Amino acid sequence: MPIIKQNEKGILIVISGPSGAGKDSIIQGLLKKETNIWVSISMTSRLPRGQEKDGKDYFFVTREKFEENIKNGNLLEYAEYNGNYYGTPKYQIEEYLKQGIDVILEIEIQGALQIKELIPEALFIFIMPPSMEELKNRLVNRGTDSEEKIVARFKRAYQEINEVTKYNYVVVNDELDQAVEKVDSIIRAEKCRVDRIEEVFLNNPEESVHEGLLDKEFDNSK
Repeated sequence: MPIIKQNEKGILIVISGPSGAGKDSIIQGLLKKETNIWVSISMTSRLPRGQEKDGKDYFFVTREKFEENIKNGNLLEYAEYNGNYYGTPKYQIEEYLKQGIDVILEIEIQGALQIKELIPEALFIFIMPPSMEELKNRLVNRGTDSEEKIVARFKRAYQEINEVTKYNYVVVNDELDQAVEKVDSIIRAEKCRVDRIEEVFLNNPEESVHEGLLDKEFDNSK
């Protein structure tokens, strides 16, 4: 019998960082390494970008529909960012955690702080760009936003980075593979935390047998 029994419930992993930091790329890298992870799909009132698909990248709804979900208490958290709502539907998250599956929430800082109030035991990871110059280049080269939105995202990034101390860990996404490895290591280490131990099996019959065998071994060695 093992000495300890780990809590088998999955970990709620909150990943945040400024737009352009590479959160999506890191999450996709994690999914290639780990099979016991489910990525929560956020709801948003913004329009799809590029090849984004409803139900895969986001649940795309109207602003009115989003506000209806707020009113009905269907969201774990929500925030307004650049004129659009973003939020996390409660549906499925708790069920996955109960099954021992880790759940990733990629959400804005305002929403992350709401989660921290509700679920302080969640794991909070902040993804940082290597420099503001590199962040600017990523936003421009992405080619999905107008100049006005890029400027707004860049200004917002300064505000978001100032919130890094509210998180448990920070990972600088300079080289993608290394960043993925760091986040994966953080999640693995989190599973070894003492406060995730559900029970310690000491003073049980099996332990007594082992102690008896050890005593006998020492007696024979005299």
